[in-house]
Amino acid sequence: MEIVAVIPARYGSSRLPGKPLCDLGGKPVIQHVYERTMSAGRISRVMVATDDERIAQAVRSFGGEAVMTSPDHPNGTCRVAEAIKGVSCDGVVNVQGDEPFMDPALVDQVGLCLCENPEVPMVSLRYPLSEEEIDNPNRVKVVVDQADRALYFSRSPIPYRRVSGATVYGHLGIYGYRRDFLDRYISLEPTPLSESESLEQLRAIEHGYDIMVPVARGRHAPGIDTDSDLLWARKELEKEMS
Repeated sequence: MEIVAVIPARYGSSRLPGKPLCDLGGKPVIQHVYERTMSAGRISRVMVATDDERIAQAVRSFGGEAVMTSPDHPNGTCRVAEAIKGVSCDGVVNVQGDEPFMDPALVDQVGLCLCENPEVPMVSLRYPLSEEEIDNPNRVKVVVDQADRALYFSRSPIPYRRVSGATVYGHLGIYGYRRDFLDRYISLEPTPLSESESLEQLRAIEHGYDIMVPVARGRHAPGIDTDSDLLWARKELEKEMS
């Protein structure tokens, strides 16, 4: 099964404009994401899908592949779907462009899940949340059935913890799709829950498509959304390099 990776990267951001180009240890953030994704063993090709020529030029300057896409996409999945038009592949992994510490093992896990579950159109990952993260609406929560299929994603704490200490799982923003499902996804009408929660994956669930969400087997680290996140990332990179 041939799997390619696409990294959506927008310049515009309400909290940190131009974050893919922010300096992190002498490299732009997007270069860290690209290089870690390239290290995944199951990926045959990596592309950055962007709507900004500055990002495209930065990617090409370090030898990466950039694809220009429309600035009007409502979410990253639609941007990925445009980027792979004409690309021959069986599956696609969507890696967030603001996660410079993405573990290649997680990219491989998503790819393997696609390979081993041909009936599933979409894959993602989950991880146990700390107590401090549970009430944070920026940490998306997920509940799954006995076969790791997602029942629901929410910014609110789910499930209700009648028993103290019950595990609440957070959703990692990495996705895998079957190639043909991407074409179906972009034709789906927006749905009430996806609009209410502002979560693109709910559109698939509300239209009856399964999303497999196993527990992540690898390191996960937060993405960069704010200036404070960038400062944290710089300190974290210094630790890795020391």
